[in-house]
Amino acid sequence: MQAGASGIEAEDEQAPLISTRFLIVVTLSVLILAAASVAISWFGRAYGERLSLAGHTEDSEILDITIGRDQLSLTANTIRFEPQRQAGSAERVDLYLLWPELTGYSVAQRRRFDDLSLSHSLIFLQMSQSTMSRDMSGRVEPIYRHLLEPGSTAAPAGLTIHHFRSAPGYEGESLLTGTLPGGEAYAIRCILPDIPESTGSSDCQRDIHVGEDLTVLYRFSSRLLQDWQAIDIAVRAYVEDRSRAASAPVTLKNPPKASTTRSS
Repeated sequence: MQAGASGIEAEDEQAPLISTRFLIVVTLSVLILAAASVAISWFGRAYGERLSLAGHTEDSEILDITIGRDQLSLTANTIRFEPQRQAGSAERVDLYLLWPELTGYSVAQRRRFDDLSLSHSLIFLQMSQSTMSRDMSGRVEPIYRHLLEPGSTAAPAGLTIHHFRSAPGYEGESLLTGTLPGGEAYAIRCILPDIPESTGSSDCQRDIHVGEDLTVLYRFSSRLLQDWQAIDIAVRAYVEDRSRAASAPVTLKNPPKASTTRSS
């Protein structure tokens, strides 16, 4: 009995206090935790950067986008909505540009894109295939003239204000008209606030025809009305410089969706 007890005690003394299997499990657990920590840190930084951009991008890659009979070459950071930042055919594309620079988003200028108090320094463009034969200036006599109140008043910067009658789609709107430097008629629809400080970022809108068959609807704050001539010339030149006739007209399977912005 004593010999047997001595043998057991000898085996206990020779047995390791921590087994090899336990060491392997602990080591693997540490490695897994370390990998998870690195992954979480990387994802956190990547997601944080994406979240801080709030849908904007600084990417200056040029995307070729075809709308009907027109092909546009646009930098990604000028395209307002992320799903539209891809080359190929599209029903429409929406841009936002700083005024007067006519440049897209950058971190250095992020406040002018995100701060509502500075939103008057942005111009919004929506480009789609033309659905009407006349642009806004061309619709003044055949359409708008019959919807306006009698009389007009002079406005700053050489414009004239005409008020719409109460009619669906025109409530609270005014039509401002003028003459461009080349003699062409100019018309723009605005919702003019009673208090200038309460102007919105896009309470004036105008559409023009550019390129082969493109309608450019652009919107800006009524605080910029003093620059109406410069804005119209700059917007037209901006689109013309970045558009050309498409090699082959593109027919979309689905018709364009109705815009949520004011029109006609």
